[in-house]
Amino acid sequence: MNRGIFLDRDGVINQIVYHQDMGILDTPFHPSQFELLPGVDKALTKINRLGFKAVLVSNQPGVAKRHLSLKNFWKIDQKMNKELAKKKVSLDGVYYCLHHPQGGDKRFKKICNCRKPKPGLILKASKEMGIDPKSSYLIGDSLTDIQAGKSAGCTTFLLGNHKCDLCKLMEEKKTRPDFMAENLYQAVKLIENIETKRG
Repeated sequence: MNRGIFLDRDGVINQIVYHQDMGILDTPFHPSQFELLPGVDKALTKINRLGFKAVLVSNQPGVAKRHLSLKNFWKIDQKMNKELAKKKVSLDGVYYCLHHPQGGDKRFKKICNCRKPKPGLILKASKEMGIDPKSSYLIGDSLTDIQAGKSAGCTTFLLGNHKCDLCKLMEEKKTRPDFMAENLYQAVKLIENIETKRG
């Protein structure tokens, strides 16, 4: 069986965007807004050197909410892959959930098993790519990522600058990451240390 490092997208691979007209922080709604975070290329290189598959697992309800067109969604995905290729790295698998239970676009208005915090995306990727989730890791920037990773049996990493309100939310949700890190590269370095100690 392969081992994987499952990655959320927005806030892990790329910058989260402030949409001034809507007053929200969210995913890019247009390819021009997509920007890789610093150090992502180094992190992906290290993931592969450690013998893991780098697999993106991301909720993307923007089309369902009519924030962007399906065409622009796939253009953003293409830009991500092109930007990674420029840095001579790539993802081994990409899995998106486009659903939202209150979506305005009927094509994607659905209660599904793939939308995190449910583990469906991770389990689907694991099945299709021959990955053992219980010997794998998940790196995300929200508690829904952590819940999905734990449900699938992964060791979890939460990224970001963590404040007291997040600690309270962790208590309410009874969900705690196994580790915390400031960014993707730092998380992957911690995984390298864990793997080295395991021998």
